[in-house]
Amino acid sequence: MDALPVMIGFIPFALVLGAQASQKGLSIVEVPLMTGLNFAGGSEFAAIGLWTSPPHLALILAITFLVNSRHLLMGATLAPLLRHLPKRKAFAALFFMCDESWAMGLSHARKRAEAGHMIPFSLPYYLSLSAGLYLTWVVFTALGAGLGPMIGDIESLGFDMAFPAVFLVLLRGMWKGFRQARPWLVSLVVAALTYLLVPGGWYVAAGALSGIVAAYLWVEENPLEEKPAQEKEMQEKQVKEK
Repeated sequence: MDALPVMIGFIPFALVLGAQASQKGLSIVEVPLMTGLNFAGGSEFAAIGLWTSPPHLALILAITFLVNSRHLLMGATLAPLLRHLPKRKAFAALFFMCDESWAMGLSHARKRAEAGHMIPFSLPYYLSLSAGLYLTWVVFTALGAGLGPMIGDIESLGFDMAFPAVFLVLLRGMWKGFRQARPWLVSLVVAALTYLLVPGGWYVAAGALSGIVAAYLWVEENPLEEKPAQEKEMQEKQVKEK
């Protein structure tokens, strides 16, 4: 039941993705095959947005990897909770992992740990919610692909802006001031310049890579900048103890 609100929230995005994919030339079989094997809405929307005939496979693969790279960190966070499981079960849990199932699985594990359970991670709970999310996504993207020809031009109706709008809302929730947003600005400028100067959809990859590099460089700077404040705090504590 915990997954029901999220499953309902999946439906409109799945329908839009399926309709967009069908209008780019993917069949009603190819759409659920893509969403079932990849199961990551962000990279799927990005791939369909860049889809041409014939498709630029290198670009689409690069974008898919960049957008999905967060799953490496998510999987690393989840891995310690899966150590007690056989590998086949652990791999199944990781295959069905998405942003929502990862967050809900970790939250449930924390609650079980606080309640005193020896094994905080519940595989039945995690797989049941993950399976519900997975089936909802795959089924409704297939349904969207079937409805695509009847809907007409997705862009003229404004539905193509659904996922970018969600990303903007997520960015607003991550806003911590202009200083922390410097990598976003770098990514924006590089993507805009690449869009103007380089043909094709390489502006997406350029923006993503430049943002990652900028974030890495500024993360390296921040500890050095914060050291004086940390040292001052330690000195104040030592004075109080004396």
